Amino acid sequence: QVQLVESGGGLVQTGGSLRLSCAASGRTFSNYAMGWFRRAPGKEREFVAAISRVPVTLSYSNSVRGRFIISRDNAKNTVYLQMNSLKPEDTGVYYCAADPVYYTFATKTALDYWGQGTQVTVSS
Repeated sequence: QVQLVESGGGLVQTGGSLRLSCAASGRTFSNYAMGWFRRAPGKEREFVAAISRVPVTLSYSNSVRGRFIISRDNAKNTVYLQMNSLKPEDTGVYYCAADPVYYTFATKTALDYWGQGTQVTVSS
């Protein structure tokens, strides 16, 4: 089992920044690809970003590429999502996820582990 706990959400104005953190416990963190998804009000959950195991490979959705940065610190068992130039359409609940396989992370419907989510609200 892997337990994931997100933090860092909140209310921010358009153009602002937030950094989300996802702390993992349980099995060996470095064995998992990690990623972030979000669910906006009234919409389906969507992929945001993913990071592979070492050597690191990154992927982003088109809607956040160039504004968000995903990173991981294996010594701290934590994955981060730095969100810059935030827009109102970035509002939603952000979920951290873990799965052994990186290359299907964005499309796999049932990733192995999920966090409870953290709310991000961007005001206009």
